[in-house]
Amino acid sequence: MDSVVKIILVVIGILILAGIAIYVLFHNKIQESKKKILEMEKEAEAVLDNAKKESENLKKEAILEAKEEVHKLRSDFEKESRERRNEIQRFERRLIQREEALDKKSDSLEKKEENLSKKLQQVEELENGVKNLYSQQRQELERISSLSVEEARQILLEEVSKEIKHEAAVMIKEVESKAKEEADKRAREIVTCAIQRCAADHASETTVHVVALPNDEMKGRIIGREGRNIRTLETLTGVDLIIDDTPEAVILSCFDPIRREVARIALEKLIVDGRIHPARIEEMVERAKKDVENDIKEEGEQATFETGVHGLHPELVKLLGRLKYRTSYGQNVLKHSMEVSYLAALMASELGLDPTIAKRAGLLHDIGKALDHEIEGPHALIGADVAKKYHESPIIVNAIGAHHGDVEMQSLEAVLVQAADAISAARPGARRETLEAYIKRLEKLEEIANTHEGVEKSYAIQAGREIRIMVKPDQIDDAGAIEMARNIVKTIESELEYPGQIKINVIRETRAIDYAK
Repeated sequence: MDSVVKIILVVIGILILAGIAIYVLFHNKIQESKKKILEMEKEAEAVLDNAKKESENLKKEAILEAKEEVHKLRSDFEKESRERRNEIQRFERRLIQREEALDKKSDSLEKKEENLSKKLQQVEELENGVKNLYSQQRQELERISSLSVEEARQILLEEVSKEIKHEAAVMIKEVESKAKEEADKRAREIVTCAIQRCAADHASETTVHVVALPNDEMKGRIIGREGRNIRTLETLTGVDLIIDDTPEAVILSCFDPIRREVARIALEKLIVDGRIHPARIEEMVERAKKDVENDIKEEGEQATFETGVHGLHPELVKLLGRLKYRTSYGQNVLKHSMEVSYLAALMASELGLDPTIAKRAGLLHDIGKALDHEIEGPHALIGADVAKKYHESPIIVNAIGAHHGDVEMQSLEAVLVQAADAISAARPGARRETLEAYIKRLEKLEEIANTHEGVEKSYAIQAGREIRIMVKPDQIDDAGAIEMARNIVKTIESELEYPGQIKINVIRETRAIDYAK
């Protein structure tokens, strides 16, 4: 029992001692913490004091900087204001000077106005005097010359008009002579060279063809019973058969050369065959048409081969072949086209142009004549449309359409084609026309020349290619002769139709005759 109490007391004593020890330790910790807190408070106070000091310093520095900035701005503003005041003062001085100058100018202007008003009065007085003097002089001149003002003005205008016409004619003559010296010489050389190098045929027949018969009995067989054979042949071919007293011959008449050729071939085959009746005639006409079509194609190909023009559309080749059966004033159009092709190519070579284009345009220039019986319009425009349809170049199309002046020329090749066409048509033996039309053309040429004042005599010569006009030398001077030639050219171009060109030769002759006695 005593031992248990002892143990309890010992345990209680240990606990008490442990509690005391814990209290002492805790008390020491509290003391240390207080010390630390005091130290930290001191440090915080020190930091606060430093912060206050630094903020005061920064505040003082900011105030100083602001004061310096304000001072600087104030000085800049004062400087700028001084400069503005100086500039305003300069402007004021300039304005004052200008006002003074304007005042001086206004004073001088007032003086000048006064002087001008005085001078205007003097001028008016002088003008009135001049008018009176002019009227007196005009009255005196009218009295001396016995002419009114209008009459004198008309005489003066007529004299001036004569002088101007004379001077204009002289200038035209000088300019033309200078311009034509080299141009004519060069053109003659080119044209002469081209013509010499080109050989061509003469004119051929136009609208009729004569078929030879083995005997006159064949005429009756061609006519047939009650004329049925001849009617069948005329109906199928569209050709008139003229059977008259001409021995052993039948005449075929038609304006379409292709139909005339078909009729000729069919009739010759019927004559050789001997069997002439409507069915046989129809068969022979069909064969003849095929033969003519083949011939047209071959002729077109031969023309392109001879001229060296390649790459044509097959339809254009056929149209070229049809030109073999077409004539113009007796001239075969296919031969004429080939001739124009040669001439245009030769002249293009001489001038340094492309002879291939000129040759092609020359060969195709009359292609419209193969269709002008079927299509309305000028053959030049028809040919241009056809060439355009078959994709020829614009230069070729323009040269075809412009060779008779229906459209404006757009290239030098077109000019060469027109010149070659005129040369081919105008050369001797190229064309023929009826005697009646020929005589009418010559008479019309002389009539046009005789209508001009001052013409004494006129003669159409060189088959109408030239007209010589004798003028009265006392009425027409040299300049007037030049003017007359130009007027006659314009009249002929507007009133006549003719192939090629016509030369107008005005001759003025003055003879001085005296006798020694």
